[in-house]
Amino acid sequence: MIEIIWHGRGGQGAFTAARLLGEAYALRDESFVLAFPSFGPERRGAPIRAFTKLDSKPIGNRSEIRKADYSIFLDDTLFSESSFGELKDGGRILLNTKKKYDDPRVVTLDGDGIAQKYLGLPITNTIMLGVLAAVSGLVSEENIAMAISDAMPQRLREKNIAAVKAAYEEAAK
Repeated sequence: MIEIIWHGRGGQGAFTAARLLGEAYALRDESFVLAFPSFGPERRGAPIRAFTKLDSKPIGNRSEIRKADYSIFLDDTLFSESSFGELKDGGRILLNTKKKYDDPRVVTLDGDGIAQKYLGLPITNTIMLGVLAAVSGLVSEENIAMAISDAMPQRLREKNIAAVKAAYEEAAK
């Protein structure tokens, strides 16, 4: 099973990204997905986590993920050295930041810059989904576009698909 933890703040779309990843992955044959959030009565801006589990067989374990294959940070203020403790062996951290890290487990990208250019807002959920696709190969850019087309309102589709494409291309370099 592939397990992904999404770190964000309320209003950044971490749970939306977890669901979109699940929808994109489910387009493959013999695919099973579970996506769910972990938050209570928090308000916009409060730290939240969301989870995506991907497998080729039915997923019975519905608990939160403790050790992830990928830990994705939509907001770099949520990242710290302790974040490495939630990775499985061989796991990777995908971090929306302008900073660079000299650690092969950390992939960085200026998601805020891409979001501003394509969305006009610093909402990086679909941008980081594009980074995950480029780094992991778990889903294709095309499947993400189909998931966005199915799940998002018409007015948001085109610009989010363009943002995913830009992030994918940047991360694939």
